[in-house]
Amino acid sequence: MSMTYRETVEWMMSQLPMYQRKGSVAFKKTLDNIVELCTAMGHPQHDFKSVHIAGTNGKGTTTHLIAAGLQANGLKVGVYTSPHYKDYRERIKINGELIPEEAVVSFVDRYKALFETVRPSFFEMTVALAFRYFADEAVDIAIVEVGLGGRLDSTNVLTPDLAVITNISFDHMAMLGNTLPLIAAEKAGIIKMNRPVIIGEKQKAVTKVFEDKAALLNAPLSYASDRVVLQSRSDGKYDVVVDGKSYLKGLACDLRGPFVHRNLTTALAALHDLDSKLDLDRRRIKQGIKVTSSLTYYIGRWQVLGEQPLTIAESAHNDAGVKDAIAGLADYDYDRVHFVLGFVSDKDVERVLSHFPTDNAAYYWAKADIPRGMPAAALQARALKAGLIGEVYPSVSDAYAAAQADASARDLIYIGGSIFVVAEVL
Repeated sequence: MSMTYRETVEWMMSQLPMYQRKGSVAFKKTLDNIVELCTAMGHPQHDFKSVHIAGTNGKGTTTHLIAAGLQANGLKVGVYTSPHYKDYRERIKINGELIPEEAVVSFVDRYKALFETVRPSFFEMTVALAFRYFADEAVDIAIVEVGLGGRLDSTNVLTPDLAVITNISFDHMAMLGNTLPLIAAEKAGIIKMNRPVIIGEKQKAVTKVFEDKAALLNAPLSYASDRVVLQSRSDGKYDVVVDGKSYLKGLACDLRGPFVHRNLTTALAALHDLDSKLDLDRRRIKQGIKVTSSLTYYIGRWQVLGEQPLTIAESAHNDAGVKDAIAGLADYDYDRVHFVLGFVSDKDVERVLSHFPTDNAAYYWAKADIPRGMPAAALQARALKAGLIGEVYPSVSDAYAAAQADASARDLIYIGGSIFVVAEVL
């Protein structure tokens, strides 16, 4: 008898190694398992065009912006991202629609014997599911986000039509290296022979890494930050110039937050370069980007959950991401900010906490409801060393409720520190 959808996902998540549960010990050092799975499944990753996206921050936003521009052009667009917030199926979408429950169940039923032989990780099995589903549904193109790193990430069996690397910052150092060039070398692993690559931000510390790898593989390389200019207009829209020529006039985007400008720059460079391959209509790109969140099912990133007090849920969780997020709060007018925060235990929490304000701020510490979640008391102790004072709560929901009770209509509530914390309030 087949398992139900719930039973299928529980089996996938509980009986197989999973990075979300075990952290670095579940990080695979080879691509052997995913290669074996894809070989047994008939190499589905070769049956559709793809854009492969790596980078420390902005992968998900860039993925959804590119998808929005393509979907608005009438293309059937697969999207693979990770992790998920509320429903496992968020990881695998076609034109903003989550993969059907029955497709997940059918996939596991069909290949369960293979899984028991290969013993893939949760992530490897999910990548195989995404590729098989995209191939079976005959998508025109798939936008595939790297889960971790690049070189050894399970998605790296793709030979993409375009590779995109958003930026490089410190995250997952235990697995990717403790210097920016080492981290960049792992991300550069998605660059393929003779396939173009776009780097979102030109960062002096890592340009040589990318340029050497691209030269070795004869992969045409460009920097979105050099190529794309977003000219701000008085109406809040942008006029877009790419490679010195007008590309779009009056571009609007429904996504919010301090990250959108740079991710939009990267996405527009990618869409520009996909023009010739996919015969895109720029007017439709403009229409799609304007409604990215609804068109592509984009959640959890600078998502406004309420007004009076303004309540923002943000998934930034590493040094650069949190630094930008906190800086972005300066764009809002509020009396006091209330931070509902939790982190996972394998993060460089001290580095991240250094970006939070000590003045005019209240803190509510909670443990994300996953095994890797940092105990709230331990987080409180580390935060005290950074001058951040707050109370410990038994759950994220309790911490959020306390912040809501304390906040006035003129205050701001920020919920973050981990995607898993954000997931508990969505």
